[in-house]
Amino acid sequence: MIFVTVGAQLPFNRLVRVVDEWARLSGRSDVFAQIGKTNWKPSYIQSTAFLKPDKFRSMIESADIVIAHAGMGSIISALEYSKPILVMPRKASLGEQRNDHQIATARRFLEMKYVSVAFDEKELQEKLNYIKDVDIKNFSKIGCTASIKLIKTIHDFIENPYP
Repeated sequence: MIFVTVGAQLPFNRLVRVVDEWARLSGRSDVFAQIGKTNWKPSYIQSTAFLKPDKFRSMIESADIVIAHAGMGSIISALEYSKPILVMPRKASLGEQRNDHQIATARRFLEMKYVSVAFDEKELQEKLNYIKDVDIKNFSKIGCTASIKLIKTIHDFIENPYP
């Protein structure tokens, strides 16, 4: 099953439209999307505006792959369950976000090899066509708590912020 999520704050029609069209062309019927509050509804994939947190976790857990905006909650949720994730960042220039922090997030997680990224609709369509290729890997599971190293770094900073 492919789980698509656009997060809880804003719809992301550009991403959902590409996935919907891809499902039509590929004949995939195992796609479910959480699409937010929007006037546009997909025709070829199942969708809902929002999911309760327990249902969201259940969808992530049962997904073979997650396709999402480049939001931290979506990325971290996929990584907690060791799910490969393909992200497409929202763009401020298209009115999808206030700034381009999702582009920065996508680039950083791509550098760390935790996500696959499609920076536009054409690239998303191409990556969907090769969804089972090595480009989208199942990475190591991350923990649901901060690492000991991070906790120590924060602790040390609080104790001595100006060495």
